[in-house]
Amino acid sequence: MASSRRNLQQVREVISSAHKDCEPAQKLQFYDQWAQEYEEDVSVLEYNAPRLAASALASMYISDQESKLVLDVACGTGLVAQELRRYGFGLFHGVDGSKGMLQVAKNKNVYQELKQCMLGQEPLPFPTDTYDAVVIVGALSDGQAPVSVIPELVRVTKSGGFLCLTTRSNRSNLQYKAELECELTALQKSGLCECVAIHNVEDWEKATSEQEAQGNADYIPGVIYLYKKRMSIPLPD
Repeated sequence: MASSRRNLQQVREVISSAHKDCEPAQKLQFYDQWAQEYEEDVSVLEYNAPRLAASALASMYISDQESKLVLDVACGTGLVAQELRRYGFGLFHGVDGSKGMLQVAKNKNVYQELKQCMLGQEPLPFPTDTYDAVVIVGALSDGQAPVSVIPELVRVTKSGGFLCLTTRSNRSNLQYKAELECELTALQKSGLCECVAIHNVEDWEKATSEQEAQGNADYIPGVIYLYKKRMSIPLPD
């Protein structure tokens, strides 16, 4: 049987649709319909973010990875959790707005718990101070989740736990990236979190348009932020 895999130009057209501003219901409908082809499409795009983010987060742990409970926010079809399993992690909860994406993730039997939640529209459906690590890959960008979700990510992270966040550094996403970094700087100034590492990556994924390509390269850059939630300090009696 001939492969129905899309070529790069066709995938670029799909990705551009994903980043369009539209009503939340339309956005969810798009992702529901895309779920079955999503992984093939991002492989054409050479989307490296899940692998790179998993490696960055795993570098924070030297042992006991199997006992760490990880929340995969905007988990999609489960690519990040699959990558983290390579490093010995095995306890995953996931959350995403798309039922279609969640169904694909569920079928992989990687997650112990999956919930639906529209980021930026409602609080995360998890208790405060629950997770050893919270990771969000791919959703923090223009036309996707707003930077206002950051406090929710911090809320559900345990004191001493890690947050791993990514965004793109291409031209069309620079304003969003600046807003995200302002939010992260404010978190650090508040004393709630500390920045552990920032990894700038040149070959994040193939450019989704010729205009986004950097010089002669076909790829756009991205960045990984690693933050640690500060330990709670008991108040004096």
